[in-house]
Amino acid sequence: MTEKQSIIIDTDPGQDDAIAILLALASPELDVLGITAVAGNVPLKLTETNIRKICELAEMPHVKVYAGSDKPMKRQLFTAEYVHGETGLNGVQLPEPNMPLQKQHAVDFIIETVLSHPEKSVTLCTLGPLTNIGHALVKTPEIVPRIKELVMMGGGLFEGGNVTPAAEFNIYVDPDAAKLVFDSGIPIVVMPLDVTHKALTTRTRISAFRALGTKVGKASAGWLDFFERFDEEKYGTDGGPLHDPNVIAYLLEPKIYSGRHINVEIETESELTVGMTVADYWNVTEKPKNAIWITDLEADGFFDLILNRLAKFT
Repeated sequence: MTEKQSIIIDTDPGQDDAIAILLALASPELDVLGITAVAGNVPLKLTETNIRKICELAEMPHVKVYAGSDKPMKRQLFTAEYVHGETGLNGVQLPEPNMPLQKQHAVDFIIETVLSHPEKSVTLCTLGPLTNIGHALVKTPEIVPRIKELVMMGGGLFEGGNVTPAAEFNIYVDPDAAKLVFDSGIPIVVMPLDVTHKALTTRTRISAFRALGTKVGKASAGWLDFFERFDEEKYGTDGGPLHDPNVIAYLLEPKIYSGRHINVEIETESELTVGMTVADYWNVTEKPKNAIWITDLEADGFFDLILNRLAKFT
């Protein structure tokens, strides 16, 4: 039997975050050591509550959930209720969670977990702004060589930005934290808009989730129905991009993805391009390569993976 991958999910749910969490919880290859909340799509109080709602939907209340940073490292919080609705999980009404929120701060949990596990055994899966990771790197930089890798959703090159012409939401919210992460030396895999815009929730794909007939299947379809409306109107596509589950899918089926090892730097100063992921895809600078930048996926394989795993929930 293959050894499980130990992961920490850092997230700001968000409907697509919810699907990513469910995919991880449904996958026996992954050992979810804890899920940490960060302010992003909606404020922290909602993101930590939403994580627990999702865990209870999956009937996995034993998962440990930690609240983290309620604002970016140096800036005011920018949220995305205009995409996700006022709760972050609009589209489905879930009961308030009964499972407890852990008392430990998310940043301290991340540090303690990385230090207490064998070197290069813990993968960080980031689905939102990188604030918690940035604080952890500042507080305890010695965690860097112990982290196996950081797989993240964020950024864009060929697809530009989705908040400004230059910046994708997760990076835009806290570019200072993102800069710390990309400058840290941690092995990084990036799921930018370049690849997530190829993972479209078409009518047929959403219908397949609903056809599962389970609580999780119906909730997933309801979330995607709500979530896709914004991007369908914006991009004129059949369905919207399903961003965050690509992080988890990459760990499970890396062969369905392709990209290249490049240099990525984060713009933190320019008023025009703050939050831009300056991705040197063609190696014009010859700077050290610090991230694997994913640009393509097998979309059918991606959705089949999610559907098959979510079908395990009753």
